[in-house]
Formats: sequence, C-alpha cells, structure tokens
Amino acid sequence: MRISQIIEGWKNNLFPAEEEKEVINMVSEQRTNICLSCKEHSSNKKNYKTIRLDAHCTNCGCTLAAKTKCLSCNCPLNKWTAITKNNKDEETIHA
Repeated sequence: MRISQIIEGWKNNLFPAEEEKEVINMVSEQRTNICLSCKEHSSNKKNYKTIRLDAHCTNCGCTLAAKTKCLSCNCPLNKWTAITKNNKDEETIHA
C-alpha cells in the first residue's frame, strides 16, 4: 500500500468529498461486511494478542476504518478490488 493510498483512506474516512460521500460509504459498508467474515480480521483471531484497539487486518496490518474507504485500494487477499473512475458508476448501480 502506497502512502498516497493511506492518505486517501484517512481523508475519505474523516473528510469525504461531498460528491463521493455516498459511494465511499456504500463501498466501505460492502468491504467491511466482507472483512468481518474474513479469518484475518483482528476480531476473528483466537488467542490474538495486540495492544491495538482498532479493527484491523492481521494480514496487511491496515486499520479497516480507513482501508475500506480507500477507493484505489485492493484487499491483499483479493477479497475486494479497487474502485476506479471506470467502474465507480457500475459499482453504485450493482450495490
């Protein structure tokens, strides 16, 4: 994950652009549901010890509140893919 994607995820989490807010929230909700059922989600790890308080992926280490809102990000386990300008409209139609 590039630094620009980390920034994008946190920006979309904290200060989403008004015109993208609906898409960001919809995509994030879909991705979060996928992540919640994944064995790598921090809450699904038995005997997993960490000082982190956030929900995160134990595979890539990303905070899911930001990672799921980064439209240009992919799941490292290929459970969900990036949303590009070409498929953004398509995603909102199918969701």
